[in-house]
Amino acid sequence: MEEFVMEPSYPGPQSAHHELRTAQNSAAFVLPTLQCMEEVNPCLTLLDVGAGSGTISVTLAKAIPGGKVTAMDLNAEILPRAAVIADLAGVQNIEFQQGDVYHLPYPDGSFDITFCHQVLTHLKAPWNAIAEMMRVTKSGGIVAAREGDLETECVWPELPGLLKFHQFVAGMMNAAGGSSTGGRQLLSWALKADAERGRVTVSYGTWSYNSPGDKRVWAQALMDKVRAGRLREGGLKSGLVTRADLDEMARAWEEWAELEDASVAMMHGEIVIQK
Repeated sequence: MEEFVMEPSYPGPQSAHHELRTAQNSAAFVLPTLQCMEEVNPCLTLLDVGAGSGTISVTLAKAIPGGKVTAMDLNAEILPRAAVIADLAGVQNIEFQQGDVYHLPYPDGSFDITFCHQVLTHLKAPWNAIAEMMRVTKSGGIVAAREGDLETECVWPELPGLLKFHQFVAGMMNAAGGSSTGGRQLLSWALKADAERGRVTVSYGTWSYNSPGDKRVWAQALMDKVRAGRLREGGLKSGLVTRADLDEMARAWEEWAELEDASVAMMHGEIVIQK
């Protein structure tokens, strides 16, 4: 797995696990298509919607060295970190833009590839976001999306605090208007966005964290989320959890990270829409 060095400017452990993501582990389903497209047109343009701290964007930029990647996120505060990631990787064919997936700040047909990862599952109207991604994609280009399916998450050992955490996070996601079964709904969302069924390719993949280093990053991020921040505050306000519940979850993740046989995995849905 390609990793990136964290610097003092890093925004904090709550997002650390996001920087484990690369094109190789989070966009592998689209890389063969990208390679074929690059053979025809070495100057591809790619938009990564909801890029966050940019580790996927940067590795996609490496995959199309003669092209240009635009890494866009609604949260302008994360974009300086994405720029640091690009600098550390020596990647220059990338730019950063604040923007809303429902109202992309680009004309029709601006990009050869429009991509998102772990964005649609958090939205109240993901089909509208897909339609907007299709709008800014050129004829002959592709729209690609990969979304987790939280209800397929499996963890071992099944510590009670971890099972409680899973139920809590799924409940919070659904209460906020997202979908804890987003991965399996991607095709239906694409069709609701008026994509033609014959132009949509569907696949499924997984991620898994089981190495000592990855487990520590993953567990620490989730411990931090239940000990402080918006997830904790929202859970307490909604009544979905108590402080005792959250303390139990944090202790469970701490214990899990030290267990030799511990692992966690989740299925992801994937679609490629040929424009």
